[in-house]
Amino acid sequence: MLTVNPQRRINATEALKHPWICQRERVASVVHRQQTVDCLKKFNARRKLKGAILTTMLATRNFSSRSIVAKKGDGSHVKESTESNTTVEDDDCKEDRKVDRSATVIAREPEARKQEIVKLTEQLVEAITVGDYEAYTKLCDPHLTSFEPEALSNLVEGMEFHKFYFDNAVLGKFRKAINTTILNPNVHLLGDEAACIAYVRLSQYIDRQGVPHTEQAEETRVWHRHDGRWQHIHFHRSQNGSK
Repeated sequence: MLTVNPQRRINATEALKHPWICQRERVASVVHRQQTVDCLKKFNARRKLKGAILTTMLATRNFSSRSIVAKKGDGSHVKESTESNTTVEDDDCKEDRKVDRSATVIAREPEARKQEIVKLTEQLVEAITVGDYEAYTKLCDPHLTSFEPEALSNLVEGMEFHKFYFDNAVLGKFRKAINTTILNPNVHLLGDEAACIAYVRLSQYIDRQGVPHTEQAEETRVWHRHDGRWQHIHFHRSQNGSK
């Protein structure tokens, strides 16, 4: 039915007698499905071959450009362009170097931001551990929201709820020493101005009887960059028992 030449195209009566129509379950679902799969495999193979060829061409071009730069450094002659004082080879090399530098910057920028979020989180947890409320507030948005065990599954907004624990130093009254460790930090960048970090937080301490304890919590914290400065805007903490 898809034949362009009307003289060779089957009519409606012949089409109804075709196995693809009258034996659809046996023919269409088996034969043509396999033919489709075979065609997709061939297409995918051609796509991979094309990608390999383009990669090889790019690698060859970069290698040739570096060779030209090396020869020029050794004092060898480089043909100059008739339209300017710069050489054709110089222009290609400059473009390649610009592309390489740009690609490096783009690749490193997300990783650098992830490391920055990890360091900020470490500073925040350290402020909590030592009870430094001033350092804690500098890192947090005044309208910080949170879900944590102390709030009994309720959403808490603002700093007053957390300030109570800093003012009364509840942790310090019952523990002689505290050591906090952040395990497996996983940072998700949410665009250029926001990021989310999830990790396991281990807190080791010695009680007044000299018995060591370890507490584990799963924490997720959201950071937002405002006026060029990162601020902690939300966190969720699930507390496990000590052991």
